[in-house]
Amino acid sequence: MKRNKKFVVDANFIKEASNLNLTLNEFLLLLYFENSDDAVLDFDDMTEKLKISKSNLLEAFNSLLSKNVINLIMEKNKDGKRYEKISLENFYNNIKENRSKEEKKNLKEDIFTIFEKEFGKTLSSMEIEVIKSWVEKLYTEELIIAALHEAVYNGTKTIRYIDAVLHEWNKLGFKTKEDVENHMKNKNKFKKPENTAILDYNWLDDNDR
Repeated sequence: MKRNKKFVVDANFIKEASNLNLTLNEFLLLLYFENSDDAVLDFDDMTEKLKISKSNLLEAFNSLLSKNVINLIMEKNKDGKRYEKISLENFYNNIKENRSKEEKKNLKEDIFTIFEKEFGKTLSSMEIEVIKSWVEKLYTEELIIAALHEAVYNGTKTIRYIDAVLHEWNKLGFKTKEDVENHMKNKNKFKKPENTAILDYNWLDDNDR
């Protein structure tokens, strides 16, 4: 007795398919393409493996196309003959985008925790919004935390001061704490250990730039 090949699916695939609110037939068809080595458009093979009528498969297929979950691309075989192939690039890009959003959300939560620990208090709604704006401006986590530590060291634990420091660092093109330290080396303003360089300098009075 011939046994059908088992389909394999990971958690990210299921999660993204769930986010798209796919019908059962759409999900099964997408799963078929995910597990197909060449993803060629072969409705007879789909019908046999998925046990779904051709008319229902066509309906699910057209729906996936209209939702921009999949798309058709033309390729050539070794004999130079053109054939249609299914691309899941859009689906994979959605997975990457959603993963990036989740990582960004976790980053924000971590930053809020760090700020509250350093400030010794619960952040106000205004402070939270300002920190969110820093992340949305694509300041790196490392740079934001470095500015926080610089403010704490100088006894100026205010969001306004940190915002001003980040603004100055951004003008100088800094992305990491190492960028700040390298800048300070070139300044030759002091002879302190390298790891304290970021803390002993008044960035808001730096006019030599």
